[in-house]
Amino acid sequence: MFGKSIEKRLLGVSLRINKEKEDLLVAEEQLIALLNDADEARIRSLVSETPLSDHDRRDTARQAENMESYCQGKRNEISRLEDMQDQLLDKLKLENK
Repeated sequence: MFGKSIEKRLLGVSLRINKEKEDLLVAEEQLIALLNDADEARIRSLVSETPLSDHDRRDTARQAENMESYCQGKRNEISRLEDMQDQLLDKLKLENK
C-alpha cells in the first residue's frame, strides 16, 4: 500500500540528489577559478604593497571563501538527501518482506 508512496518519494529524492550534484560540480569549477584569482591577487599585493592591491586581495579571498561555504552547503545537502534516500530504501525493504 505505502510502497508506491515511498517509491514516489525515492524518485523525488533521487532527482534532487542529481540536481545538487550538478550544482556542486559547477560551483567547484567556479571555486577553482576564484582560488586561482585569490592566489594571483595575493602575489600582486605582496609585490606592489599598495592599499588598492591589498583591498583586491581581501576581496578575491572573501569571494573564494564564500564559494567554499556554498560548496560545503551543497555537500551537506547531498549527504542529507542520501541519508533520506537510505531511510526510504530501508522502509521499502521492510514493506516488501
